[in-house]
Amino acid sequence: MSDLLTFAVRGTADTAARTTVRARDFSLVVDEPPSLGGDDLGANPVEYLLAGFAGCLNVVGHLVAQEQGLTIRSLDVEVSGPLDPARLFGQDTEARAGFQHIEVALHVDADADEAALERWVRTVEERCPISDNLRQPTPVHLGVVRTAGAPA
Repeated sequence: MSDLLTFAVRGTADTAARTTVRARDFSLVVDEPPSLGGDDLGANPVEYLLAGFAGCLNVVGHLVAQEQGLTIRSLDVEVSGPLDPARLFGQDTEARAGFQHIEVALHVDADADEAALERWVRTVEERCPISDNLRQPTPVHLGVVRTAGAPA
């Protein structure tokens, strides 16, 4: 078994709709558009999830292309998905809170035939950590840690 890498972020609520997230030495602003109670100062949480997926596909796509001897001249990654906000807003619904499905389109200009591109995209999908987390159940454990001044 290889050594595990642990990644972590920490978010601090700036408002009810805006969070500043620290990831290593970087700051990200997570906010909602005004129609959802925010100030539109950053992408919202589900947009960041899609952005993370696009970024991961880019990295893994280039890595796999290099390993397979393919030259990628350009790569654009489109990621989208519909979600029903009913559960988010506390409405009684059977709809899940998350995306109903996610669509990905990899617009690639590469020196490869269709068979090579098919092999490339299957390998990318198999090796992309974000794709893996979205396709398979991942245990998530939410916990509460009281801070000073919080009522007991």
